Amino acid sequence: MAEIIARGVRFHVQRLASRHRTSQPEHPVVFIHGLLMDNLSSFYYTLANPVAHAGATVILYDMRGHGLSERLSTGYRVNDSVADLAALLDVLGVDGPVHLVGNSYGGTVALGFAVACPERVASMMLIEAHVPIPGWTEQMAATITNIGSDLTGGELGRWMAQHRKHARSATLVRDMIAHTSLMADIVATEPLAEEALRALTCPVRAVYGEHSDVLHHADVLDGLLSRYTLTVLPDVDHWILPKATQALRAITLEWFTAQASVNA
Repeated sequence: MAEIIARGVRFHVQRLASRHRTSQPEHPVVFIHGLLMDNLSSFYYTLANPVAHAGATVILYDMRGHGLSERLSTGYRVNDSVADLAALLDVLGVDGPVHLVGNSYGGTVALGFAVACPERVASMMLIEAHVPIPGWTEQMAATITNIGSDLTGGELGRWMAQHRKHARSATLVRDMIAHTSLMADIVATEPLAEEALRALTCPVRAVYGEHSDVLHHADVLDGLLSRYTLTVLPDVDHWILPKATQALRAITLEWFTAQASVNA
């Protein structure tokens, strides 16, 4: 475990070194987790270690306010998350392109980073990614409100309260919703311009669930990105990382192998 300071924020970072040395410099793979009820551990126990074992240098981090990273009262716009990632990579000494793997809101951050710093992105894998298009902020605000309600008096909150390891997470999520600018910052997020997304030239692999409530975002990306490949996993909803781990792991390793061969 390591802690670094970037943009004045203390971040929890895990770096998994490749066990296989290659003759060519490799692009690190950076995993970006989802919003609120998520942190780097969701990738650590599913995709990150297999990718590292396949030969990559892997970087995982808890976004501000999540996991073991510092929780500030402000700074939760997508642009803040993009700037955090750029600063974090600077502190780590990663100045070349990286492969980005973003889950849910992590996909939003990956897209924002690619638009802001296209020269720093070799490729992207987007898992159930939210695309900040018109109407997205309203959808996210409703989702955050529903999560807060469920954790306060709903079935999810009662279940988590009965499991000690989840009770602290529930408390932290409630606190983040109630005592930070998260909601206001998400609502204030500006949509990504279509022309900026059309300008992206890096390869993008997207994975969505057949029954996902954000599946329409896959179609949005299909209409905007020039190097885009979509896989829709059958019989699964938005939570494909925990529910379809094996299938997602196979797709991720296939993607990494293909990208590694291109950059070799």
